[in-house]
Amino acid sequence: MHTSRRRLPGELAFSFVLIAFSLFMLWQAYSISKFESFTSAGAFPMFAATVMLIAGLIAAAETIRMAPLPGVEGEAIWRQFVRQITPGVLVQFVIAIASYMFILERAGFVLSSYVFLVVSMWLLGSRKLFLNLWVSALSLAMVYLIFQTIFSVVLPSGTWLAGVFK
Repeated sequence: MHTSRRRLPGELAFSFVLIAFSLFMLWQAYSISKFESFTSAGAFPMFAATVMLIAGLIAAAETIRMAPLPGVEGEAIWRQFVRQITPGVLVQFVIAIASYMFILERAGFVLSSYVFLVVSMWLLGSRKLFLNLWVSALSLAMVYLIFQTIFSVVLPSGTWLAGVFK
């Protein structure tokens, strides 16, 4: 039994954005070395962008053929898109990632990563605070041991606490 899928709000617009992005990437790949030969520097990027463009065109054609998903009475399409595509936990997690990126250099790898792990577990539904604290600490200890000690990767130490640990 084949059930037909309905088009989600914003899906058609996303298909057109994908096509536009693919065309832009194809143009960028072409500008690397034009198309001098199959072994030129831009040949593989042009091939990849062409595949992406073809996939985008196929996806757009299939999306156009779909019937739109019936919306909620009185709700604008933009509001339906926001409600379905950006649930609250996704927005909160994006804010947590952006905060982590901002704080990483200032607070250092260990402190910022620990806080990020604990907050991430909480956002993703784990309400066992004590367990979250321990799992974050053990995970971070393993990451620190592997990267700092074994691979000798220099991890950010932070500028806020620089005078405290010297």
